Amino acid sequence: MLADSPAFLWDAREAATRAASVAHGHESTEYLGDWVLQAAVERQLEILGEALKNLRSVDPDTAARIPDVHAIIATRNILVHAYARVDQRRVWEILTDDLPVLIPVLDGLLTEADKQ
Repeated sequence: MLADSPAFLWDAREAATRAASVAHGHESTEYLGDWVLQAAVERQLEILGEALKNLRSVDPDTAARIPDVHAIIATRNILVHAYARVDQRRVWEILTDDLPVLIPVLDGLLTEADKQ
């Protein structure tokens, strides 16, 4: 792992954790009806995708160890550049299905970085 990688991993993990926290205590119907929650989640997913995009640029080997890294970056691109096409139901699925799998992977990579 390269020297700059842990900072990007930390940013990604923090953004993923913050976004996932929205799912706790909220139902999908509440999320789908609340533009403030949606905006908060979208911002954290943008940060997540940007951090992983930067990681992929400086350390493609570490980035390749993150499941669906290309899809995460693509989601960021949609949120930033194609905001009118954002499907909030899919975003809810990311919160409830994808992030709980991603966060432990990021934690593991950060633990590995700490041991170097």
